[in-house]
Amino acid sequence: MLTYPKVILFDWHATLVDTYDAMYHAIDDVLGKFDRLGLLTRLTDPEHSRTVEDAKLVEYVRKTRKLHPKIIADKKISRTDLFEVLFDVDEDAKEIAHLEFNKCYGRHFDEIHPFEEDTDLMLIELREMGMKLGVITNRDREFLEREINVIHVNGWTHYFETLVCGDDVIKRKPAPDLIFKSLKKMDMNPGLDCWYVGDSTTDTVSAKRAGVTNIFYNGAQWDQNWLDKIFPGTKKHPHKPDAVVNNNKEIIQLIKSCPQGCIE
Repeated sequence: MLTYPKVILFDWHATLVDTYDAMYHAIDDVLGKFDRLGLLTRLTDPEHSRTVEDAKLVEYVRKTRKLHPKIIADKKISRTDLFEVLFDVDEDAKEIAHLEFNKCYGRHFDEIHPFEEDTDLMLIELREMGMKLGVITNRDREFLEREINVIHVNGWTHYFETLVCGDDVIKRKPAPDLIFKSLKKMDMNPGLDCWYVGDSTTDTVSAKRAGVTNIFYNGAQWDQNWLDKIFPGTKKHPHKPDAVVNNNKEIIQLIKSCPQGCIE
């Protein structure tokens, strides 16, 4: 059962917009500095990885200090999920990696495009339906504000009641701090009438820890086999999305199919 939303929070990259090229350039810069940053020895033991593919990724980064070309070509993993794979429970290592990423990202910021052609039309329709909208992102504010003001023709700032960024809180996703801060700014309490739409397992964990509804945006078009792998429902990785959508139209359909406030 899904609760009809009063507020919808969106992840930024790979949910609303495509910034893959700049992101992967910056990630490669960070990986090349792992020795100097003391992060190489802090990579997680592959035996603790969630999937065989995650373990292979850790080993590839350990040996090459680079992203595998297939990851770059596929454009399906975000830097937040990457750092989760590489460092698992080592929160200090993840924060060092995030801070270094922010230093590198500014050198590669370039064009930004809607993730889907009709993304702005979806945002308009949601506003017309009376939804309060917000953006939460692990990206630092200086980058989000630059990107949200140049996207499309007139920018998208006017669609959102709140924008909360990684450097606005103590802990980035998968901690729930970004969601809590967003809801507080809108005078709302965490609950199932808040939907958080995001493309990564990190987004799902953050939503579940915050006690809000998670809608997994499957922009990467993962098949069910892979979704079962990344959301195994195990003791270590118990969190699963409340619903999965493959595009913007399905977000609207999901809401419209719930006129009485719930969906079966």
